[in-house]
Amino acid sequence: MLSAVRSCLLPIIRLYLLGIKVLLVQLLSGPFRLPGGRDEREGLLAVRRICEENKEAKVEFSKLDLASLQSIRQFVQRFKEQNLPLNILINNAGVMLVPEGRTEDGFEQHIGVNYLGHFLLTWLLLDTLKDSGKCGYFSRVVSVSSSAHRVGKIGLNDLNSCRYYSPHAAYCQSKLAQLLFSSHLHQELQRRGFPLSSCAVDPGMVDTALYRHLGTPLSLVHSAVARLLFRTPAEGASTVLLAALSPALEGEGGGGYWATGHREMTTPPTFDPQLQLSLWETSVQLLGLQ
Repeated sequence: MLSAVRSCLLPIIRLYLLGIKVLLVQLLSGPFRLPGGRDEREGLLAVRRICEENKEAKVEFSKLDLASLQSIRQFVQRFKEQNLPLNILINNAGVMLVPEGRTEDGFEQHIGVNYLGHFLLTWLLLDTLKDSGKCGYFSRVVSVSSSAHRVGKIGLNDLNSCRYYSPHAAYCQSKLAQLLFSSHLHQELQRRGFPLSSCAVDPGMVDTALYRHLGTPLSLVHSAVARLLFRTPAEGASTVLLAALSPALEGEGGGGYWATGHREMTTPPTFDPQLQLSLWETSVQLLGLQ
Protein backbone atom coordinates (compact mmCIF):
# COMPACT_ATOMS: atom_id res chain seq x y z
CA MET A 1 0.00 0.00 0.00
CA LEU A 2 2.75 2.46 0.97
CA SER A 3 4.64 1.67 -2.21
CA ALA A 4 1.55 2.34 -4.33
CA VAL A 5 0.89 5.67 -2.60
CA ARG A 6 4.52 6.70 -3.09
CA SER A 7 4.38 5.71 -6.76
CA CYS A 8 1.37 7.96 -7.28
CA LEU A 9 2.44 10.95 -5.19
CA LEU A 10 6.09 11.29 -6.19
CA PRO A 11 5.41 12.00 -9.92
CA ILE A 12 2.85 14.65 -8.92
CA ILE A 13 5.24 16.39 -6.52
CA ARG A 14 8.18 16.22 -8.93
CA LEU A 15 6.17 17.51 -11.90
CA TYR A 16 4.66 20.50 -10.09
CA LEU A 17 7.95 21.48 -8.44
CA LEU A 18 9.58 21.33 -11.87
CA GLY A 19 6.72 23.41 -13.29
CA ILE A 20 7.34 26.16 -10.73
CA LYS A 21 11.06 26.17 -11.56
CA VAL A 22 10.41 26.31 -15.32
CA LEU A 23 7.91 29.14 -14.91
CA LEU A 24 10.39 31.19 -12.86
CA VAL A 25 13.13 30.68 -15.44
CA GLN A 26 10.68 31.53 -18.21
CA LEU A 27 9.65 34.77 -16.49
CA LEU A 28 13.25 35.82 -15.85
CA SER A 29 14.24 35.16 -19.47
CA GLY A 30 11.37 37.27 -20.79
CA PRO A 31 9.10 36.65 -23.79
CA PHE A 32 10.49 34.75 -26.76
CA ARG A 33 9.72 35.62 -30.34
CA LEU A 34 11.33 34.92 -33.65
CA PRO A 35 13.69 37.69 -34.78
CA GLY A 36 11.68 40.24 -36.76
CA GLY A 37 8.38 38.74 -35.70
CA ARG A 38 7.14 42.04 -34.25
CA ASP A 39 8.18 44.04 -37.33
CA GLU A 40 5.20 44.20 -39.69
CA ARG A 41 7.31 45.41 -42.60
CA GLU A 42 9.71 42.46 -42.34
CA GLY A 43 6.77 40.07 -42.03
CA LEU A 44 5.15 41.43 -45.20
CA LEU A 45 8.46 41.26 -47.02
CA ALA A 46 8.84 37.61 -46.01
CA VAL A 47 5.37 36.80 -47.34
CA ARG A 48 6.11 38.60 -50.58
CA ARG A 49 9.45 36.84 -50.91
CA ILE A 50 7.85 33.41 -50.52
CA CYS A 51 5.21 34.22 -53.11
CA GLU A 52 7.82 35.53 -55.54
CA GLU A 53 9.96 32.40 -55.14
CA ASN A 54 7.04 30.02 -55.51
CA LYS A 55 4.07 31.24 -57.51
CA GLU A 56 2.13 28.05 -56.73
CA ALA A 57 2.65 28.05 -52.95
CA LYS A 58 -0.43 26.81 -51.09
CA VAL A 59 -1.52 25.49 -47.71
CA GLU A 60 -3.67 22.40 -47.27
CA PHE A 61 -5.36 20.72 -44.32
CA SER A 62 -5.37 16.96 -43.98
CA LYS A 63 -6.95 15.16 -41.03
CA LEU A 64 -4.65 13.12 -38.82
CA ASP A 65 -5.51 11.44 -35.50
CA LEU A 66 -2.36 10.49 -33.58
CA ALA A 67 -4.45 8.20 -31.36
CA SER A 68 -5.21 5.96 -34.35
CA LEU A 69 -2.56 3.97 -36.21
CA GLN A 70 -5.02 3.53 -39.07
CA SER A 71 -5.51 7.30 -39.34
CA ILE A 72 -1.74 7.81 -39.40
CA ARG A 73 -1.26 5.28 -42.18
CA GLN A 74 -4.12 6.79 -44.19
CA PHE A 75 -2.66 10.28 -43.79
CA VAL A 76 0.77 9.13 -44.99
CA GLN A 77 -0.80 7.35 -47.96
CA ARG A 78 -2.73 10.48 -48.97
CA PHE A 79 0.40 12.59 -48.63
CA LYS A 80 2.58 10.26 -50.64
CA GLU A 81 0.00 10.06 -53.42
CA GLN A 82 0.59 13.78 -54.00
CA ASN A 83 4.27 13.06 -54.72
CA LEU A 84 5.40 16.16 -52.81
CA PRO A 85 8.74 16.78 -51.05
CA LEU A 86 8.79 16.94 -47.27
CA ASN A 87 11.44 19.18 -45.73
CA ILE A 88 10.06 19.73 -42.24
CA LEU A 89 8.06 17.40 -40.01
CA ILE A 90 6.94 18.86 -36.67
CA ASN A 91 5.63 16.28 -34.21
CA ASN A 92 3.45 18.59 -32.16
CA ALA A 93 0.33 16.68 -31.04
CA GLY A 94 0.01 16.12 -27.33
CA VAL A 95 -2.21 15.22 -24.39
CA MET A 96 -1.44 15.87 -20.72
CA LEU A 97 -2.78 14.43 -17.46
CA VAL A 98 -5.73 12.72 -19.16
CA PRO A 99 -7.75 10.16 -17.15
CA GLU A 100 -6.75 6.54 -17.56
CA GLY A 101 -7.81 5.23 -20.94
CA ARG A 102 -6.61 3.58 -24.12
CA THR A 103 -6.28 4.58 -27.76
CA GLU A 104 -8.21 2.54 -30.31
CA ASP A 105 -5.10 0.36 -30.68
CA GLY A 106 -4.90 -0.36 -26.95
CA PHE A 107 -2.07 1.99 -25.95
CA GLU A 108 -2.13 4.15 -22.84
CA GLN A 109 -3.13 7.59 -24.13
CA HIS A 110 -0.01 9.57 -23.22
CA ILE A 111 2.45 7.06 -24.65
CA GLY A 112 0.10 6.36 -27.57
CA VAL A 113 -0.50 9.93 -28.72
CA ASN A 114 2.61 11.78 -27.54
CA TYR A 115 5.12 9.12 -28.50
CA LEU A 116 4.04 6.03 -30.45
CA GLY A 117 1.81 7.97 -32.85
CA HIS A 118 4.66 10.31 -33.71
CA PHE A 119 7.08 7.37 -33.94
CA LEU A 120 4.91 5.69 -36.58
CA LEU A 121 4.29 8.93 -38.48
CA THR A 122 8.01 9.70 -38.64
CA TRP A 123 8.90 6.11 -39.55
CA LEU A 124 6.47 6.08 -42.49
CA LEU A 125 7.71 9.45 -43.77
CA LEU A 126 11.44 8.87 -43.33
CA ASP A 127 12.11 7.93 -46.95
CA THR A 128 10.36 11.08 -48.20
CA LEU A 129 12.24 13.24 -45.69
CA LYS A 130 15.58 11.70 -46.71
CA ASP A 131 14.86 12.17 -50.41
CA SER A 132 13.82 15.81 -49.85
CA GLY A 133 16.99 16.89 -48.05
CA LYS A 134 20.31 17.84 -49.58
CA CYS A 135 23.67 19.11 -48.44
CA GLY A 136 23.25 22.59 -46.99
CA TYR A 137 19.47 22.23 -46.83
CA PHE A 138 18.80 19.27 -44.54
CA SER A 139 15.27 18.10 -43.93
CA ARG A 140 14.29 18.24 -40.26
CA VAL A 141 12.21 16.27 -37.78
CA VAL A 142 11.25 18.45 -34.81
CA SER A 143 9.67 16.71 -31.82
CA VAL A 144 7.87 18.99 -29.38
CA SER A 145 8.79 17.69 -25.94
CA SER A 146 8.63 19.27 -22.49
CA SER A 147 10.77 19.97 -19.45
CA ALA A 148 8.62 17.27 -17.82
CA HIS A 149 11.01 14.74 -19.36
CA ARG A 150 13.46 15.64 -16.58
CA VAL A 151 11.35 13.78 -14.00
CA GLY A 152 10.25 11.01 -16.36
CA LYS A 153 11.15 7.33 -16.14
CA ILE A 154 10.90 4.76 -18.92
CA GLY A 155 9.20 1.48 -18.02
CA LEU A 156 10.26 -0.70 -20.93
CA ASN A 157 8.24 -3.62 -19.58
CA ASP A 158 5.21 -1.46 -18.84
CA LEU A 159 5.03 1.43 -21.31
CA ASN A 160 1.23 1.22 -21.13
CA SER A 161 1.21 1.81 -17.34
CA CYS A 162 -0.76 -1.37 -16.66
CA ARG A 163 0.71 -2.03 -13.19
CA TYR A 164 -0.54 1.25 -11.77
CA TYR A 165 -1.73 4.45 -13.43
CA SER A 166 -0.50 7.93 -12.64
CA PRO A 167 -1.36 10.52 -15.31
CA HIS A 168 1.61 12.59 -14.14
CA ALA A 169 4.07 9.69 -14.45
CA ALA A 170 2.57 8.64 -17.79
CA TYR A 171 2.90 12.16 -19.21
CA CYS A 172 6.51 12.54 -18.05
CA GLN A 173 7.40 9.10 -19.44
CA SER A 174 5.96 10.02 -22.86
CA LYS A 175 8.02 13.21 -22.99
CA LEU A 176 11.23 11.42 -22.04
CA ALA A 177 10.43 8.81 -24.69
CA GLN A 178 10.20 11.60 -27.27
CA LEU A 179 13.69 12.80 -26.39
CA LEU A 180 15.18 9.32 -26.51
CA PHE A 181 13.56 8.78 -29.91
CA SER A 182 14.72 12.17 -31.24
CA SER A 183 18.30 11.63 -30.07
CA HIS A 184 18.56 8.06 -31.37
CA LEU A 185 17.06 9.02 -34.73
CA HIS A 186 19.51 11.91 -35.15
CA GLN A 187 22.50 9.72 -34.35
CA GLU A 188 21.41 7.06 -36.85
CA LEU A 189 20.84 9.66 -39.56
CA GLN A 190 24.25 11.21 -38.94
CA ARG A 191 25.97 7.82 -38.91
CA ARG A 192 24.47 6.88 -42.26
CA GLY A 193 25.08 10.28 -43.84
CA PHE A 194 21.48 11.20 -44.69
CA PRO A 195 20.64 14.90 -45.30
CA LEU A 196 18.13 14.82 -42.46
CA SER A 197 18.39 15.85 -38.81
CA SER A 198 16.24 15.32 -35.73
CA CYS A 199 15.91 17.58 -32.70
CA ALA A 200 13.57 18.12 -29.77
CA VAL A 201 12.21 21.43 -28.53
CA ASP A 202 10.52 22.67 -25.36
CA PRO A 203 8.03 25.50 -26.09
CA GLY A 204 7.83 26.38 -22.40
CA MET A 205 4.65 26.85 -20.39
CA VAL A 206 2.10 28.08 -22.91
CA ASP A 207 -1.47 29.21 -22.29
CA THR A 208 -3.33 26.54 -24.27
CA ALA A 209 -6.01 23.90 -23.68
CA LEU A 210 -3.29 21.36 -22.83
CA TYR A 211 -3.94 22.02 -19.13
CA ARG A 212 -7.68 21.31 -19.25
CA HIS A 213 -7.35 18.05 -17.28
CA LEU A 214 -5.96 19.67 -14.14
CA GLY A 215 -8.04 19.03 -11.04
CA THR A 216 -10.61 21.68 -10.01
CA PRO A 217 -8.50 23.54 -7.41
CA LEU A 218 -5.46 23.63 -9.67
CA SER A 219 -7.48 24.55 -12.74
CA LEU A 220 -8.79 27.67 -10.98
CA VAL A 221 -5.27 28.71 -10.01
CA HIS A 222 -4.01 27.88 -13.50
CA SER A 223 -6.63 30.05 -15.21
CA ALA A 224 -5.51 33.10 -13.29
CA VAL A 225 -1.77 32.41 -13.48
CA ALA A 226 -1.66 31.36 -17.14
CA ARG A 227 -3.15 34.60 -18.46
CA LEU A 228 -0.56 36.61 -16.56
CA LEU A 229 2.59 34.51 -16.63
CA PHE A 230 2.46 31.82 -19.32
CA ARG A 231 3.65 32.33 -22.88
CA THR A 232 1.09 33.07 -25.55
CA PRO A 233 0.50 30.44 -28.24
CA ALA A 234 2.40 32.67 -30.70
CA GLU A 235 5.41 32.82 -28.38
CA GLY A 236 5.31 29.07 -27.83
CA ALA A 237 5.09 28.45 -31.57
CA SER A 238 8.13 30.68 -32.11
CA THR A 239 10.38 28.32 -30.17
CA VAL A 240 9.23 25.45 -32.36
CA LEU A 241 9.64 27.41 -35.59
CA LEU A 242 13.15 28.40 -34.58
CA ALA A 243 14.11 24.72 -34.30
CA ALA A 244 12.48 24.03 -37.67
CA LEU A 245 13.93 26.98 -39.58
CA SER A 246 17.08 28.36 -37.93
CA PRO A 247 20.33 28.06 -39.93
CA ALA A 248 22.04 27.32 -36.59
CA LEU A 249 20.51 23.82 -36.70
CA GLU A 250 21.68 23.07 -40.23
CA GLY A 251 23.82 20.01 -40.89
CA GLU A 252 26.22 19.18 -38.05
CA GLY A 253 24.62 21.90 -35.92
CA GLY A 254 21.35 19.98 -35.84
CA GLY A 255 20.03 17.65 -33.21
CA GLY A 256 19.86 18.20 -29.48
CA TYR A 257 17.26 19.67 -27.17
CA TRP A 258 16.25 23.33 -27.58
CA ALA A 259 14.42 25.75 -25.30
CA THR A 260 14.00 29.54 -25.48
CA GLY A 261 16.13 29.68 -28.59
CA HIS A 262 19.12 27.86 -27.09
CA ARG A 263 20.45 24.32 -26.96
CA GLU A 264 20.11 22.89 -23.45
CA MET A 265 21.46 19.87 -21.64
CA THR A 266 19.01 17.13 -20.73
CA THR A 267 18.99 14.44 -18.07
CA PRO A 268 21.50 11.53 -18.14
CA PRO A 269 18.93 8.90 -19.28
CA THR A 270 18.52 10.86 -22.53
CA PHE A 271 22.12 10.02 -23.47
CA ASP A 272 21.93 6.34 -22.53
CA PRO A 273 22.54 4.50 -25.84
CA GLN A 274 21.24 1.19 -24.50
CA LEU A 275 18.01 2.80 -23.25
CA GLN A 276 17.59 4.58 -26.59
CA LEU A 277 18.04 1.35 -28.53
CA SER A 278 15.83 -0.70 -26.20
CA LEU A 279 13.02 1.83 -26.41
CA TRP A 280 13.37 1.98 -30.20
CA GLU A 281 13.19 -1.81 -30.54
CA THR A 282 10.24 -2.02 -28.13
CA SER A 283 8.41 0.65 -30.11
CA VAL A 284 9.04 -1.13 -33.41
CA GLN A 285 7.62 -4.30 -31.89
CA LEU A 286 4.54 -2.60 -30.42
CA LEU A 287 3.76 -0.92 -33.75
CA GLY A 288 4.33 -4.09 -35.79
CA LEU A 289 7.12 -2.55 -37.88
CA GLN A 290 10.14 -4.23 -39.43
